[in-house]
Amino acid sequence: MPDTPLAAIFDLDGTLIDSYEAHHRAWKAVCLAHSIDLTPAQFAWSFGRTNPSIIDRIWPDAGLPAPDEESRNAIADAKETDFRRELEQSFPTMLGAPGLLADLSRSGWRLAIGTSAPRGNLETALRYLPHADQFDATVCGDEVVHGKPDPEVFLLAAERLGIEPQRCVVIEDAGPGIDAARAAGMTSVGLVSTGRTPDELDHAHLVVRQLTELNSERLEALIQNR
Repeated sequence: MPDTPLAAIFDLDGTLIDSYEAHHRAWKAVCLAHSIDLTPAQFAWSFGRTNPSIIDRIWPDAGLPAPDEESRNAIADAKETDFRRELEQSFPTMLGAPGLLADLSRSGWRLAIGTSAPRGNLETALRYLPHADQFDATVCGDEVVHGKPDPEVFLLAAERLGIEPQRCVVIEDAGPGIDAARAAGMTSVGLVSTGRTPDELDHAHLVVRQLTELNSERLEALIQNR
């Protein structure tokens, strides 16, 4: 193990929790309440982005004016309330996540979550995710000005961990997240989760189909050999 710790920064949705379908159902419901028929392509684009950026694109795409801030907040709150209710009924931990977190913690890594999700979703996930107490820092969408693909969320996570960006690896399932990791100067791992394809993630330093393909030794070698 190196003298200076390494750090792993995890995205949340589609990386630590298999939440694609729960998000899809929640967005479909809130869009239908506003007479919008959300398309699969629109949802695929939205996954991993902040709620304001999603609403500000989907509403005009449907021929509607972009909602004002108060309306946007109400739409986002309705969607997230529905989403959290689904998580609490059946929490979909990503295959391999508990084992990888335990391995990294045993090996002395610093761990963080860097997500575009709002604080309420992150707090819900931390209540149910195995080994959630191993995270040394978290950053959510409410704490940044610029969402992914901007690197702000990951740079803030590294700052909170006290680890230089070049000693961090980001595990992400979305193209904008890989863009953000690379812009932050970090090593990136693309996870082909539900709704994703390897081609969307081929700009990552490594692409895997399951978290079970990763361990502390492989991630350390990836950082050192980047």
